[in-house]
Amino acid sequence: EIHIKEPIEKEVNPRLLPGELLLCEASTVYKYVQEDGSNRGTYGKLVCTNFKISFLDDDSASDDNEPQFKNKIVGENDITLQCVDQIYGVYDEKKKLLTGQLRKYPETLIIYCKDLRVFNFCLRYTKEEEVKRIVSGIVHHSQTPKLLKRLFLFSYASAAPNNTDGSNQTVMFETLEDWRDELERTKGNVKYKAVTTNEGYRVSEKLPLYFVVPICISEESILKYEGRGIPIWCWSCHNGAALLKMSSFPKEQDDSTSQMQKAFLDGIYKTISKPPYELLKMDDLSSSLPSLQDIQTAYTRFKQLFLIDNSTDFWATDVKWFSLLESTNWLEIIRRVLKKAIEVAECLEIQHTNVLLIEESATDLCCVISSLVQVMMDSYSRTKSGFQSLIQKEWVIGGHSFLDRCNHLHKSEKEEAPVFLLLLNCVWQLVQQYPPAFEFTETYLTVLSDSLYVPIFSTFFFNSQHQRDTNKSGESLKTQSGPFRFLTVWDWSVQFDPKALAFLNNPLYAEKPKPDRSQRKTARFKHQRQLSLPLTQAKPSTKRGFFREETDHLIKNILGKRIGKFINSSDEPPNSLREFYDSWHSKPVDYHGLLLPRIDGPEIKVWAQRYLRWIPEAQLHGGGTIATAAKILDLMEEVQSLQVKMDEEHSQAVSGDVCSVPLLRNSARLSSLFPFALLQRQSVKPALPTSTWKDLEDEDDLVKRDDEFVDLSGDML
Repeated sequence: EIHIKEPIEKEVNPRLLPGELLLCEASTVYKYVQEDGSNRGTYGKLVCTNFKISFLDDDSASDDNEPQFKNKIVGENDITLQCVDQIYGVYDEKKKLLTGQLRKYPETLIIYCKDLRVFNFCLRYTKEEEVKRIVSGIVHHSQTPKLLKRLFLFSYASAAPNNTDGSNQTVMFETLEDWRDELERTKGNVKYKAVTTNEGYRVSEKLPLYFVVPICISEESILKYEGRGIPIWCWSCHNGAALLKMSSFPKEQDDSTSQMQKAFLDGIYKTISKPPYELLKMDDLSSSLPSLQDIQTAYTRFKQLFLIDNSTDFWATDVKWFSLLESTNWLEIIRRVLKKAIEVAECLEIQHTNVLLIEESATDLCCVISSLVQVMMDSYSRTKSGFQSLIQKEWVIGGHSFLDRCNHLHKSEKEEAPVFLLLLNCVWQLVQQYPPAFEFTETYLTVLSDSLYVPIFSTFFFNSQHQRDTNKSGESLKTQSGPFRFLTVWDWSVQFDPKALAFLNNPLYAEKPKPDRSQRKTARFKHQRQLSLPLTQAKPSTKRGFFREETDHLIKNILGKRIGKFINSSDEPPNSLREFYDSWHSKPVDYHGLLLPRIDGPEIKVWAQRYLRWIPEAQLHGGGTIATAAKILDLMEEVQSLQVKMDEEHSQAVSGDVCSVPLLRNSARLSSLFPFALLQRQSVKPALPTSTWKDLEDEDDLVKRDDEFVDLSGDML
């Protein structure tokens, strides 16, 4: 049965941004709502512009039922061209990936997005000519390689008025003064200096204009190998130990060149290993962490678990959820990265040793580890402005290749890797383990991950500061020659109004250190689909180490080899590191001091809000973290209104508007999908088909078939 909403009578036109052009459109397109496997949906118009793909129905014309958390740039039925992951066409009930020129046009168009939304458009009732135009237009503009200057970023920058709020506290690290201030803030200016050697990019186009090196490093050394082999300062600890990074020399060199480079490095190491510098520990991340290719492969598998467009698929994966989740290896990679950050923190904090992170370009895993270490050790990086300044320093100015790693131009899939998403996933682990330590919320991290694909901000659309600077000049649409004025993603008022912005700030942020240990126990996200791999749900061990001997036997006997293999997949940590980890976790948490993540198997969880927010079956009605947030925000508004009444009674004039937070009335009607999706009807788990009941009669067979990794009857170690 097809539940059809009648085609709209009135003409609905897309809301276009400055510089946005309508490229093609198709009427009488039927958008399925695949939440319960039925063919329910609505008719509307599907359009493609140079910025987005958009579906317009009669609801698009009205402001009724507007979500409280509305993005002013990208609506719920909008997909930016950079957010399109893959496009499939359905031909005679068979799905086929659409790329390049099409000979035959599909009956249904399925668009998978990088933010994990899935759109199903039925074209059966659309005119043939319009189908050809819209399908080929969408495939061409979202999937084919393009030039940098063809990004909507440039069209918008040349046409949009520059009237954004300039009061942004984020340090951009574009001036020498910014670097000197950071050195002073971290007390690193005694041993390190900000240099201007790369002005005009005469050293290297990959390095920023300004950066910081040890005082003893000469300008000649920096110039010699285009900045390679030079320790670049990231951050200084309170005890004087510093975190440094270095881009290594290419491995394939002739002998004479290798000898010269080795001699050069030996000289550098000797210079920075003697007083006033601390002892130096080097860590080659390319050998101690997974490769970018491994990270990309793991994430590709992982995201498939959430790109679900109907209830049947959801429940089909539910039986073998744990084995599917583990086989992706994504949570294990997060755990390994967090463990590496703990190792670095131990060297800096306990051993008072400088740590030098080495990587081929020093712009991928170096960025992840250095950022994580600073979030763990520097409470300033746990404020919103501090975290944004950190991203600017280590990633944007530090030269992370956002354009290549996100594959915004569709030039090469070999370069693609979700390195920045990996950082956000790791930071989320800390945010959900220690909520009061962070001024921002998980919603902030989620919208930040979404902003990777919104090409009106320059923040995530260049490979380096040099590339951004050289592409700044251009002609504006008003025939005025001059540099483009790019927006920064840190001006959140461009995307959200003040009410929505309240969801980005943590109302329970600990302004002052609170040694109360009871606050460490944060509520777990309970759901029928568990979000972390199980270790044991029995009483926690009194010994809180990385790997607990007393649970290993239990793991192997109850959960089989599969989970045992997961837990023991890395080497046993050194004793000093284990002592450091255990010692820290045995004390009350100082929310403004060092934070160490818990990294035992089940402590590493799936970022529920980001990955499950579009799946109605996964929602908790009136539950989840948002229910707690709703109550807190309601209380805050009540306190504020009482404060106003008290002020009025005491005849104290209140100047300006009172800062308000959104009142989430009737929070019982919310679900854990909020604020990204409104409450949706509950999906009922389907009755098991007859074939499954037969399988259940022979439990061993079901175990073997649904989870090939578990062999409970086999030889236990």
